[in-house]
Amino acid sequence: MFPFAYTRVSNTREALDAGRQGGRYIAGGTTLVDLMRETVERPESLVDISALPLREITVTERAGLRIGALVRMSETAAHPKVRTLYPVVSQALELSASAQLRNMATIGGNIMQRTRCTYFRDVTADCNKREPGSGCAALHGYNRTHAILGTSESCVATHPSDVAVAFAALEASVHLLGPDGARSLPFADFLLRPRSTPSREQALRKGELITAVEIPALPRPLKSGYLKVRDRQSYEFALTSAAVALHIRRGVIREARVAVGGVGTVPWKLPAVEQHLIGERPSESLWTAAAERAADGARPLEHNGFKVELLRRTVERQLRIVGGTK
Repeated sequence: MFPFAYTRVSNTREALDAGRQGGRYIAGGTTLVDLMRETVERPESLVDISALPLREITVTERAGLRIGALVRMSETAAHPKVRTLYPVVSQALELSASAQLRNMATIGGNIMQRTRCTYFRDVTADCNKREPGSGCAALHGYNRTHAILGTSESCVATHPSDVAVAFAALEASVHLLGPDGARSLPFADFLLRPRSTPSREQALRKGELITAVEIPALPRPLKSGYLKVRDRQSYEFALTSAAVALHIRRGVIREARVAVGGVGTVPWKLPAVEQHLIGERPSESLWTAAAERAADGARPLEHNGFKVELLRRTVERQLRIVGGTK
């Protein structure tokens, strides 16, 4: 670990001042500290924001769900109204990491976490995320766990967050506060595809701080859930995952929200699957036909071609579970 300065702030003004000067924000530290130990990240200054008042969860059926950036993952998952009204969020959080990490990690930090690509974490390997212009060792290396959607010639690493998949499905927004004031971004615009600049992963401006994630009010009744497929059941990242939310009224699907993880460079929304569902009646044949569109545009690599079919099956299974015909 390289030397660094450490500052603990007590209010947002102090945090923004320190961020404007180049300090990196830290709260739970469950990802950043690991990367510093491995010398993947080498910040000169850390700004501890854990004392800021960004810890509220507000849930109403009319206004939706708002989660403060410093709310712990475990707190969010256990919140009674989140569990009742947004089970896809609770399930995604409970299938993440370990209980110890969930008790420390924050919602803001979770969506900021960096990839679990082994080449990114190996400082001797070529990685455009870590060292722009150096190349991507995963393209021609062992790439079984890498992305098949949203890739580029510069990067094929997957985004690791589970709850980010739920946020993408439910079309959340990210609230930010920076030197130029407050703003919000659609979740789909907050996380950036790699294209030719994979080192820039979020649409943050210098010194900006995440204050909350907000899910808009959704039609009721809303059935939702999260399915994660992985090599083992404990503390493992997704090979594929699916966040599904369906509004079914009078036997017809009125709205559908579907996003997948473990297969994209960012959480991947599936509008083609959603459109195939809307206006239809739940049935086994509908789930199968809709899921066939889940891998549209996939670009498998040498070792991860199995993810194409696994993705379709994951989406079909979760549609069946949420749709009530399992």
